[in-house]
Amino acid sequence: MEDIRRFDTISEYNAFNNNETRHPLISVVDLSKADPRQGSKMYFGFYIVFLKDVKCGDLVYGRDTYDYQEGTLVFIGPGQVAGVNSNGETYKPKGYALAFHPDLIHGTTLAKRMQEFSFFGYHSNEALHLSERERNLVLDCFSKMEYELDRNIDKHSKKLIVANIELFLDYSIRFYDRQFITRDHVYQGVMEKFENLLHEYLASDKPQTIGLPAVGWCAEQLNLSANYFGDLVKKETGKTAQEYIQTKIIDMAKEKIFDAGKTINQIAYELGFKYPQHFARLFKKRVGHTPLEYRSMN
Repeated sequence: MEDIRRFDTISEYNAFNNNETRHPLISVVDLSKADPRQGSKMYFGFYIVFLKDVKCGDLVYGRDTYDYQEGTLVFIGPGQVAGVNSNGETYKPKGYALAFHPDLIHGTTLAKRMQEFSFFGYHSNEALHLSERERNLVLDCFSKMEYELDRNIDKHSKKLIVANIELFLDYSIRFYDRQFITRDHVYQGVMEKFENLLHEYLASDKPQTIGLPAVGWCAEQLNLSANYFGDLVKKETGKTAQEYIQTKIIDMAKEKIFDAGKTINQIAYELGFKYPQHFARLFKKRVGHTPLEYRSMN
């Protein structure tokens, strides 16, 4: 792998791929126009989505390598580093990339919604694998953006371009929902591992030494990004990952409360709470009674 190539502007990335810059803040990049190259890591100062058409090297994203095939979408947010490892061999890029700068969407409804598109924070091995019909829909969205970019920029251009980006991202949410369903057997295994991870954590001395189990820590133990893990738990249980963890903590707390030899403060510390009042507040919120009231009732 070479040193990191830095792309802060859309025009820089267009030039790298022999594409014309028709708009300073957005481009639908035809990667087949790029010269043959060897693998390299790249820093992006903007949003970029890759649609791979053929296998041409392994995607390197953070510390992970992922062999992604035809019809795969990979979403990368501003400030992230990705690249291709071609194992020293020259390859010819093929496929498309949608690149758009955050400045393009400032002041639009899309800017307010970007946090909904959590897949920009997924790991590469959590990429979106498209069916042929889904791939055609993506290409149709790209085509509509290109149509606007080929026209002279007028007062309608930004609204229509941003609307098509938003449409594409909304389709991507639907496609990811489909992927969660079609890979349900895989994700059930993840949920089982998550359940065991929480049980082992809460039954050990880790709560006293490390504290409450964090969503990010659990995701890391399961080799998932925090965003993908959170979305998976939400789709499988209807709860956020944080809510699910809190449910398990409260279940454990209920068992401990039956031990009359322990004070409520002791139980709070054993569960990983730094301050007993935080435990009491969470318990009251989730159970409807304070820990002491619950103990007296039972």
